[in-house]
Amino acid sequence: MPTRLVPFAIAFAVFALDRLTKAVIERTVSFWDALVVIPGFFQIIHTQNKGAAFSMLADASETVRMVVLVGLSVVVLGFIATLLWRTNSPLAREHGSVRVGLSLVLGGAVGNVFDRITRGGVTDFLDFYAGDYHFPTFNVADSAITIGAGLLLLSMWLTKRDTVRTHVSKAN
Repeated sequence: MPTRLVPFAIAFAVFALDRLTKAVIERTVSFWDALVVIPGFFQIIHTQNKGAAFSMLADASETVRMVVLVGLSVVVLGFIATLLWRTNSPLAREHGSVRVGLSLVLGGAVGNVFDRITRGGVTDFLDFYAGDYHFPTFNVADSAITIGAGLLLLSMWLTKRDTVRTHVSKAN
């Protein structure tokens, strides 16, 4: 497989896994039914998030949600895809974690945009909790986006650290 296509293969794998897991939940778990996996810590619960992360804009009109959430996402997806496609961009020479991070963000974002367009909201089902505290319910796409963003931050930190080391060693 050409190197240029690897990030898109990663993104597609994330999208496919996201769709598969959501389809299983949608077919086998009724809305708001909870399947306890680890008592007091983790359960699978079928929810529908009409907003963005942590239900932001969930109460906005459908038109506003579609324009803001889908429109903005499509612009960002186009930007990421362009960065990944261009072999002469500085990104192509960056540390591999940048390309993998962007690939994970791309695949996760496509998964959630697909849900917003086809279902009007995103299916979430992974629910971690401790006592009465529940972390916001999420899905595979959200996990990929978060891991991808973490890799991008790590890459930025490593690049900055290496730049500082280079400047310090040149000064000495």
